[in-house]
Amino acid sequence: MVAHDVAVGARARIVAQIGERLGIANRVETEPERDAERGADLAVLPEIPLNAWCPSTKEAKPDDAEPMDGPRSTAQRDAAAEAGIGLIGGIIHRDDAGRRTSRALVIDATGAIRATYEKLHLPEEPGFWETSHYEPGTEAPRRIDAFGLPIGVQLCSDNNRPQGVHLLGAQGAMAMINPRATEEKTYQRWKTVFRANALTSCVYVLSVNRPYPEDGVLIGGPSVAFDPNGELLLETTDAVTLVTLDAKVVTDARRAYPGYLPVRARLYADAWDEVARSDG
Repeated sequence: MVAHDVAVGARARIVAQIGERLGIANRVETEPERDAERGADLAVLPEIPLNAWCPSTKEAKPDDAEPMDGPRSTAQRDAAAEAGIGLIGGIIHRDDAGRRTSRALVIDATGAIRATYEKLHLPEEPGFWETSHYEPGTEAPRRIDAFGLPIGVQLCSDNNRPQGVHLLGAQGAMAMINPRATEEKTYQRWKTVFRANALTSCVYVLSVNRPYPEDGVLIGGPSVAFDPNGELLLETTDAVTLVTLDAKVVTDARRAYPGYLPVRARLYADAWDEVARSDG
């Protein structure tokens, strides 16, 4: 997320790409070019951006999922390379054994995939029948060093389990990127969670939402950005918005309260291990 000619620790820009539902390849091919022209180093798309919102029903269709060289993944990689900009997108991934997951793709300005992340916490309720479409991931989020400023990625509901954001902060990530698909009526709840996670993890929290209702599901509501002090930087339904991230804001927050408090990782890890023996 840091501009290529700026050293790590200097200022960084990220684009919050909200836009229309990206149902066709040429949409994602044009938007990163527009973001690059505006000075962005990274474009962020909503959750599974090139799919229709298929969890609106329990019916899982074969064409919704693809391998890593599938058409949606390829379209996003080509778009990033053509525009010369980093891109966080996603697909419903299908592996060789047929296992399906909601997978975020972290793509650099050459079109190379630098990291992936699979959604861990899947809702199963009207409009969000996600366990009917894919399985939960099996790996915790990890810091990603691909854009100068270290980041981490979570997908939608994962942010409602703050352990993942806290882990990323402890790993040294300075921003948590959260593509999502949520209903407008639940936005205030999400906003509270985002702010709390930014404050307690001392990271920027940015979330890009799918923009409007699909197949009877009332998806919509703002995309947002909070800084590590819990200050709201962005709350918008605009198609494209730039947010500037500054590593110094993160380091200053980590020197202040509550950032300087010790994480006590070993103590909590041992306690969580006891829970894991029964919870998995």
